[in-house]
Amino acid sequence: MSRRRRVVRRAVATEGCSGNVLLARFVNVVMHQGKKALAEKIVFGALKMAESRLQGESGIAIFNTAVANVMPKMEVRSRRVGGVTYQIPVEVREDRSTSLALRWIVKAARASRKRTNKTYMSCLCHELMEAYNKRGGACKIKEEKYRMAEANKAFSHFRF
Repeated sequence: MSRRRRVVRRAVATEGCSGNVLLARFVNVVMHQGKKALAEKIVFGALKMAESRLQGESGIAIFNTAVANVMPKMEVRSRRVGGVTYQIPVEVREDRSTSLALRWIVKAARASRKRTNKTYMSCLCHELMEAYNKRGGACKIKEEKYRMAEANKAFSHFRF
């Protein structure tokens, strides 16, 4: 966080994502070492797999619901007061909430890929399906953050 001035957020290019900004951001999170074409192939393949597993739902709708289910509303921030560091629960801004949700889905998919011998596309599809059903690794991370915020509710009067 800059102390000088506000950071101007750049617009995300949505060429291959049919104008869906959230999907374009997700492709950018999945992307590794600048290989955007490969990231798009993985994401769209995972969405097609999810679409085939859930009959009647489009891949974009599954993706949007999964991200909405993982988006956190509260998190804890460290604040030093009188020589003691407190974990203070604060509300999460909308853009940060979305970014965290996208990161957590990708993190959970990568972790499951290391555990199993499945392809990254199938692991990402599985994690999206789990997030759609409010289960899985990404939802577990969200619930862990909630539990921590709930446990430290007594320190909320130290808010920034």
